[in-house]
Amino acid sequence: MSDPKFIPPRQNPLLIRLVQSIFYLVTYFAFKFRLTVAEEDLAKVRAIASSRVVYLPNHSNLDDGVAVFQLSARIGQLFHYVVAIEAFQGVVGKILQLVGAYSLHRGVGDRSSVRQTLNILQQPRCKLVIFPEGGCSYQNDTVIPFRTGAIELSLKALEKLVKQENTVPNFYLVPVSLKYCYLSNTKEQIDRALERLETALLVKSDRSDAYTRLRAIAKKVLNNLEAEYHVTVEQTDWNQRLENLRKQMLGYCEAKLDIAAKNQLPNRERVYRVQSVLRNLSASDRTAAIDYEHLYLTTVRLLNFDAIYDGYVAEKPTPERFFATIDRLEREVFASDRPRFKGRREIIAKIGTPINLKDYWQEYQSDRPTASRIQIINNLTEMVQQEVQTNLS
Repeated sequence: MSDPKFIPPRQNPLLIRLVQSIFYLVTYFAFKFRLTVAEEDLAKVRAIASSRVVYLPNHSNLDDGVAVFQLSARIGQLFHYVVAIEAFQGVVGKILQLVGAYSLHRGVGDRSSVRQTLNILQQPRCKLVIFPEGGCSYQNDTVIPFRTGAIELSLKALEKLVKQENTVPNFYLVPVSLKYCYLSNTKEQIDRALERLETALLVKSDRSDAYTRLRAIAKKVLNNLEAEYHVTVEQTDWNQRLENLRKQMLGYCEAKLDIAAKNQLPNRERVYRVQSVLRNLSASDRTAAIDYEHLYLTTVRLLNFDAIYDGYVAEKPTPERFFATIDRLEREVFASDRPRFKGRREIIAKIGTPINLKDYWQEYQSDRPTASRIQIINNLTEMVQQEVQTNLS
């Protein structure tokens, strides 16, 4: 398959500085949140401003990109961003390019995006944002497994720099944790959201506690999806039922598109492969026989429910976990990417300890065995993931 269309960055520093100067007003009025970050955390990254830095935030919410741009304003830096190609639509796409974003076509080896990333990483004062979860988890305070690509590319860029400069420069990975907290009367908002879902699904409410109502709604959605995808229900355990449903949905997509199942890959990666094939179908191929719309809807559902598990709300019944689950259910029931506004939020950004790849170069350098280098990449990925999760918790 040829390289997918690549959308390059068109970073405009003057425009970005202007927007950064007033962006707190945009986030407050348009996105209804405020960003909080400790001064000592800002000092960590300002201290390494003259070096190359890769910021690695968790991705739990569709507003994370806006939050990270606000963080760039607080730090006083210009960032580049790796963004899924689906986001580059219309005016929003043009704005993304102007602030320094460029596209990544998930599900395929996007060579153009990789080349752009390596080029940016070699720039003397590079500040690049990569979301290592590879997509939105929709989990407010837990992460899904980080992909190794960001760190692998950072080490490749460092390898090129060492050959060019004959010295090992400082090159930092910075874990960033973004956590959303609601500030308004959440009990009333939860009740309203549950009532809307109950009405849409014809679920009778006995006005019991919110968690019981949430489970009744989730049960109806699960039953409906199992019926739609012809899943035989043989277990009472919800987590097993969810796993069986995801397996059936993935198999349906791959079979319809004649894609060989790669069971060793995470479900999310397999979904991206399906979406990539769907995007590359010609207009004539998008026929009723293939049922393009239903296949694409299935991929959206898979991503929406990819990280969900029974017990997520029960183990920590915070308003944020309630809303994260309600938002998932609203995406399914109301077919909306952007669930209804639930109230003003505070986004707490916690910046972890910068990791200098220079300290790992001796172990990694190219004359080492491949297995050894892969292990270092995996270890660094795990280190970043653990720090992001620790700071969220």
